Amino acid sequence: MRKIFFRLAICMAAVALSVHAGSGLRGANRQKTVHDTIPQKADRHNVIDEVVWVVGDEPILRSDIEVLRMQGEAQGMKWEGNPDCAIPEQLAVQKLFLHQAAIDSIEVTESDISQSIEDQINYWIQMVGSREKLEEYRKQSITQMRQEMHDEFRNRELEQKMKKKLVEDITVSPAEVRNFFKDMPQDSLPLIPMTVEVQIITKQPKVSDEEVNRVKNQLREFTDRVNNGETTFATLARLYSEDGSASQGGELGYTPRAAFDPAFAAVAFNLTDPKKISKIVESEFGFHIIQLIDRRGERINVRHILLKPSVDQEAIDDMKLKLDTLANDIREGKVSFDDAATFVSDDKDTRSNHGLMANADESNMVRTSKFRMQDLPTEVAREVEKLQPGEISEPFTMINKRGKTVCAIIKLKNRIDSHRATITEDFQDMRDVVLADRREKLLQNWVKEKLKNTYVRMDESYRDCEFEFDGWVR
Repeated sequence: MRKIFFRLAICMAAVALSVHAGSGLRGANRQKTVHDTIPQKADRHNVIDEVVWVVGDEPILRSDIEVLRMQGEAQGMKWEGNPDCAIPEQLAVQKLFLHQAAIDSIEVTESDISQSIEDQINYWIQMVGSREKLEEYRKQSITQMRQEMHDEFRNRELEQKMKKKLVEDITVSPAEVRNFFKDMPQDSLPLIPMTVEVQIITKQPKVSDEEVNRVKNQLREFTDRVNNGETTFATLARLYSEDGSASQGGELGYTPRAAFDPAFAAVAFNLTDPKKISKIVESEFGFHIIQLIDRRGERINVRHILLKPSVDQEAIDDMKLKLDTLANDIREGKVSFDDAATFVSDDKDTRSNHGLMANADESNMVRTSKFRMQDLPTEVAREVEKLQPGEISEPFTMINKRGKTVCAIIKLKNRIDSHRATITEDFQDMRDVVLADRREKLLQNWVKEKLKNTYVRMDESYRDCEFEFDGWVR
């Protein structure tokens, strides 16, 4: 049975691209739900929004439920049981974790939130092809998307940190893995989906001097406007910064040095006067100006404005031509892909491992070189579809996780067809199944115990629901 908190994690992990387009899905043909059959207060249709559940001191609004419903419908999600009961219960379970995170003083920084938001936006850009197409599809600017997503992604980060804390001590031994599966019929063993291992070489096209100067001049103008008292740094960050922190006026929260890009940290940690603005800083994300807010020991809180220079098509075409030459040299045996990835690639995450891409499975807290096709970046997956093991792709462009346009070639290192798991070939996957089972049971028991000691109030219309967890109705 799919557990409530994992359904929530799946649904909340990617805010649907079609939220706005899907808002008309709930029409006259929708099946009757609890709200259609339970008598409502006479003036309910005149209420814009209302609190329908409270968990601890965390409210759940009727609009929260409707947004999650539309996201689920847009993604083709099927709810177990009555969606008017299942959806608010999923939100309520999330509130339990958020309530505990507050008690345990679990914190997330604005830089953590910003990075998650940027990862999501970059993923969407990869799917639709460009920032302009994404804005047209969502009928929002990138800045508006960042602002809209902030609170949801903050809650997601807090929830995940809380879950990780709860399950961090769970381990399984090889003997426990073997015992878990030893009496299981062959047709009940986990079905391992088709996976691939991919090596990648990326090169960043050169940004023109004119574009760099344009960005730097704009940042200098921002500095002058703040110093002249014309506006505030936070206002300019909200209006112009291309970072997820824009909605917070560029504020990143109290963050340790190690969490920052080294070039950014070197300047930020040398700031001493909150009234002064830093020089222009170039990081792997783009160009910044920084303003100190406060410092507490080894953590610093700053505001920043990030601008990303754009790359013109001529530079992209030139870099793709260079990568095409490199790919031909590899095919002809003049150089190996491993060596080219190590010494030529700009990708810091893969070049130390001969270009082998790593898949971070956050739900199981493991890293592997194996990817399901849907877990690969969209552009990479398209190229993998065309390749046999050992073959090298044609050059292509993609948006990397730092939001920059890069040119790339890939090599399909291995393709493993779908099969039933065996302890000799798929021990890591089978271990992950056992580990996930242990963690799921612990979290499920935690929810049951947490409910006993948490204040819960719900609207009368939900009291006759059949919930997955007992204890909501008091």
